[in-house]
Amino acid sequence: MNKIIFHSNKHYNNEETAPITGRKTLPSWWTNSDTFVKDPFGYPIANFNGEGKMFSFKACPAVLDTFQTGYMLLTPCDLEFYEKYGRIKVKVPIGFDDFVGERPPMQEFQTPIGCSPWHFHWYANWAPELPEGYSSIYVPPINHFELPWITVGGIIDSDKVTTAGLIPFFLKEGFVGVVPAGTPYLQIIPFKREDWESENIFHTPMEIAKKARETSDLFRTTEGGVYKKLFWSKRRYK
Repeated sequence: MNKIIFHSNKHYNNEETAPITGRKTLPSWWTNSDTFVKDPFGYPIANFNGEGKMFSFKACPAVLDTFQTGYMLLTPCDLEFYEKYGRIKVKVPIGFDDFVGERPPMQEFQTPIGCSPWHFHWYANWAPELPEGYSSIYVPPINHFELPWITVGGIIDSDKVTTAGLIPFFLKEGFVGVVPAGTPYLQIIPFKREDWESENIFHTPMEIAKKARETSDLFRTTEGGVYKKLFWSKRRYK
């Protein structure tokens, strides 16, 4: 098994602020959702052939994998976002001043829709070290739509460089309030650097129709869960 080492670069770091696996940060909207689709009266809806229940998005391992892949960096303190003179500011507890900074608009950088060009940056409190030939992709926590910010993504060759650096993030317009300590702000996914080439294959309408029928026959079963049972590969992050 490969090993990722997280280096602490803040004096306030401890086990409570340490990175954790993505599976430990499932959002409440996911964990509290139903496995089956329900009608307006709260009863499960029958599947396409009337035999059994219709699974909801929660039964999709492809979506679940986005939450569970890699590691999460968590905010080490509460963050209070408030409005002052027409702009959103941030307040952090004493001793955590260098965790978040404010930034003016980046010239020609695309501001995410629904966010203010006046933004912030994380000075990540942990930095990964990876085995030779591996890099880290830094992304905003995938599918964590409940978060009030969008972190800018990037890729670091973490087998050569072990540094945190400044990571910009944009706050969603209209958000003010306190974000509690322990909130995920960055997802780090290690991957092996490899060269790739691409190829395009075009199919005839008959071939496309045949493939669609085969796919329907394979996946549309009464009990469902075919992809997870036959094709899904479990990934382990510790």
